[in-house]
Amino acid sequence: MVLIPRQGVAAFSPATITLPDAPRYLTTSISLHDRLEHLLVRFGWRRRQYRTEPALYRIGSATAESPVIVTANYKLTLDKVRGACAGLDLWILVLDTHGINVWCAAGKGTFGTDEIARMAKESRLADIVKHRRLIVPQLGASGVSAHRVKELTGFTVVYGPVRITDLRAFLAAGMQASDAMRRVHFDLADRIAVTPMELVLSWQLFLAALAAGLLLWASRASTLGAAIVPFIGAIIMGTVIVPLSLPLFPFRPFVLKGLAGGLLWAFAMIAFFPGDILTVARHLTLLPPVTAYLVFNFTGSTAFTSPSGVKAEIRWFTWPLLIWFVAGVGLFFAELVRGWLL
Repeated sequence: MVLIPRQGVAAFSPATITLPDAPRYLTTSISLHDRLEHLLVRFGWRRRQYRTEPALYRIGSATAESPVIVTANYKLTLDKVRGACAGLDLWILVLDTHGINVWCAAGKGTFGTDEIARMAKESRLADIVKHRRLIVPQLGASGVSAHRVKELTGFTVVYGPVRITDLRAFLAAGMQASDAMRRVHFDLADRIAVTPMELVLSWQLFLAALAAGLLLWASRASTLGAAIVPFIGAIIMGTVIVPLSLPLFPFRPFVLKGLAGGLLWAFAMIAFFPGDILTVARHLTLLPPVTAYLVFNFTGSTAFTSPSGVKAEIRWFTWPLLIWFVAGVGLFFAELVRGWLL
């Protein structure tokens, strides 16, 4: 089998491995081109196609005794992993997660027991390494049955640290993770990194908000600024402001965090653009549900939630939120009619 090198990937030396399908060598340097792609992907560019071929890759001068770490084939994830492995000698087993990151793929079932077993067999991992240990990222644990992996492959699963930046210390400690390595953080830098995608995914809502504002303005029910700013602001609150300030909101359910942020925005609009009782009522009923819905969507970007927690929020808040929003839509059309009649 002839391997054709791609950018960042070179053919593995056939002199060191006698297997028919020799593992490929993966560099640990992240180029300027890679970094530009990372930025573009965060804004939605080729997000669903940004993936690497599933395979076994070699880092540094990995030998039969070197550790094997498992990751997803989402290229942004793989680039983070290989960049953190500079100076290390190890193997990376890349699973086919359909271009989805480890945590999300574990929830969807593409980063899991069967895929690990399939790739271990396909790459002939047991013939390449002498040990029988696989380092699986902790955030992928929900999709992996360790005892089943052992049955299918003969390899023991060792759960690595939450962050790949702790891998070096984890290996130096004999694959023992400290409490700090097990702790999931989602600080301001993490939230900033994912908010661009939230904005991009909300472009249709931005168009709807702009159209609604222009309708209000055209009906002479409001000035242009007073018509557009509240709607656009409610979306920005839900996609940027509230997600960046999550710790400031004491509620655990994301819907309640969003409602709190939406109410704050509604009161701000009432103060900045004074109106009659109909306008005030429209702000209080239409803006908070929009912000709450968008903040709830943010649960897919943070490891602080679980599938059961998300299902609970859907069960508890869907109908109240929908009724609240429908009331706001009714008041919006009431303002339109009033503007056309006056």
